[in-house]
Amino acid sequence: MRSKKEPFATLNWDSRSKLQLPLTTELKLISGVLKHTDVLQTDKSVNRLILGDNLQVMSTLLTAQEAQYDLIYVDPPFLTGKAYSARIGRNEDSRRPSDWETTEGYTDSWDDPTSYLNMLFTRLQVMYQLLAPTGTLYLHLDWHASAYARILLDEIFGPDRLLNEIVWVYHGPSPIRSAFNRKHDTILVYTKSSDYVFNVDDVRVPYNPSTIKTFASSDRAGFGKVPDLDRGKVPEDWWYFPVVARLHNERTGYPTQKPEALLERIILASSNPGDLVGDFFCGAGTTLAVAARLGRRWLGCDLTPLAIHTSYRRMLLQEELQDFSLWQSEPELPMTSHEPIVAIKQDQEHVEIQLCGIADETIDDFPESIDLWEVDWHHKGKIFQSGSQVVRGWREKEIPLSISHTYVKPATYQIGIRVGDSKGRYSYTVKEISI
Repeated sequence: MRSKKEPFATLNWDSRSKLQLPLTTELKLISGVLKHTDVLQTDKSVNRLILGDNLQVMSTLLTAQEAQYDLIYVDPPFLTGKAYSARIGRNEDSRRPSDWETTEGYTDSWDDPTSYLNMLFTRLQVMYQLLAPTGTLYLHLDWHASAYARILLDEIFGPDRLLNEIVWVYHGPSPIRSAFNRKHDTILVYTKSSDYVFNVDDVRVPYNPSTIKTFASSDRAGFGKVPDLDRGKVPEDWWYFPVVARLHNERTGYPTQKPEALLERIILASSNPGDLVGDFFCGAGTTLAVAARLGRRWLGCDLTPLAIHTSYRRMLLQEELQDFSLWQSEPELPMTSHEPIVAIKQDQEHVEIQLCGIADETIDDFPESIDLWEVDWHHKGKIFQSGSQVVRGWREKEIPLSISHTYVKPATYQIGIRVGDSKGRYSYTVKEISI
């Protein structure tokens, strides 16, 4: 390993010297959407979604996964000082935010800016340890903190490991009338070494039609250099992608969600099929969904239960359902004390479960408030093995209220039923049947 080039400047603040070494935590396996239960119990390399403080989670992962991540993308809080709400209503007028049904999303407020730096610096240090020698980190911020983050990353990676400072530009309304509208984010890209992955041909884009026309009309264009117009060009370090608010089919309702096209370019450029991609502020699960679609392994983590619920739901809605597992440290996945109300119909080995409601007097909008429900047909009492799932699509009004299963041999079976609502709360019950 090379000796790291020292930065020409470092960032110091009052509480930096008091930063503690990361603590580890116990990761508890909650459930799996897997074909084989034995894989769930033994193979920790399967795609994972983890609810917990990402500093503790990442520190714990170092034991088995140090230098294993080929790509890490993180979209942390931006130091905005705001609290963000998540939209959970359906069929609402997007032009009338005052009428939206919302719930608490996440808070980006800090005691002071140095507490934010404490949060960011410690986590970037552990991410560096998790990166493979050929790995790449993409840190997504905006004008609030990107300048500070670059100095921190220069110290951790070395200033010569800055690959790009990418500017993502977008359109949208703005209340600003005393300055230019702030309509870009900054993505800082650092590689762990000079031997890194960059799949240039996977991210080429077509030349502008005016460029093609120019080369067709003059053999002197390009100062004697003629590009391969059919192959396309490498994108510049400024990217235009519409924000999710303009992408009807992608909207999950989770705040500050990023577009899939943005993550697709990043994942194609800096990882290969089968590589491990990590996102430790996974939010709405965009990184995980795109990584899965592109054939990468993935791990997502977030402190917010609603983010984990949104990501979990999103992975269940993928066109091709993949094996993955759900873990937690602290806080635990919110479980209500109220059980789902179900009716079981049985015709010999064929069993049908109907979801009839939730035993909670405060819930008066069943089934409109239900996002998903799932059944473990061979429940063993510790780990929920999701064998059948019903998930409401992001724009769908209805959700099916029955699930069927056919057993292969007579026995007494425990059936687990778990239901998730639009606020990310889960209810759970176990029933017994004899075939």
